[in-house]
Amino acid sequence: MDLPGGLITALKNADKVLVLTGAGMSAESGVPTFRDAQTGLWAKYRPEDLATPEAFARNPQTVWDWYEDRRKKVREVRPHAGHSALVEMEQHFSSFLLVTQNVDSLHQQAGSSDVVELHGNIMRSICSLTGKAIDADWISAHPGRPPASPHHARGLARPGVVWFGEALPEHVMKRALAAASSCDVCFSIGTSSLVQPAASLPFAALSAGAVIVEINPVPTSLSAAAQFSLQATAADALTAILAGLSRCR
Repeated sequence: MDLPGGLITALKNADKVLVLTGAGMSAESGVPTFRDAQTGLWAKYRPEDLATPEAFARNPQTVWDWYEDRRKKVREVRPHAGHSALVEMEQHFSSFLLVTQNVDSLHQQAGSSDVVELHGNIMRSICSLTGKAIDADWISAHPGRPPASPHHARGLARPGVVWFGEALPEHVMKRALAAASSCDVCFSIGTSSLVQPAASLPFAALSAGAVIVEINPVPTSLSAAAQFSLQATAADALTAILAGLSRCR
């Protein structure tokens, strides 16, 4: 694809880069978006009815089973060319932080070395009462829907994700905001720019003087503010950007 003039120059002059990715990035690999997950047996539920502490307290088995269904779908997909391009782009900058709203580990599978997971990780489990991580071997060895927690007598295993009504871990958001306030270029990829507090990161970077590069097939609330808004898939745009950077080395 053709890139807008000045984009590669801006990247060549950058030392610190922040990348924010959202559901559209994973959707290109075939991961159902949050609302697309409501099919089949789950069509009668709203996501908000299954992704809250209150829902888990009312019916932990139903919530656990829904997440097991989502985990199964995640295990069936693989990173796409856009994920791979981000891995290679790391080598072009002195500082490169990838912040994702996605919970599927696709960035790590592709080989990204420094990933901040704003909303947790669906493939991990934590104790419902203490929040401590539960080893995968424990989950496998203790049947139950959900299994009991090893950390508290009344605790249960729950998905290691941030639910509606829960705050993002303070250290996670603090690191993301620090990167936004000091980066030279901020990418916003495959995100609607509506979900807070993640949506605030590109605007924080913009306020600090960063160049904003948006990659999304459709316009968002960020598009008008971004210096470069590419209406394209992540795979197409990122492979083109990587090729442009590589030619300049």
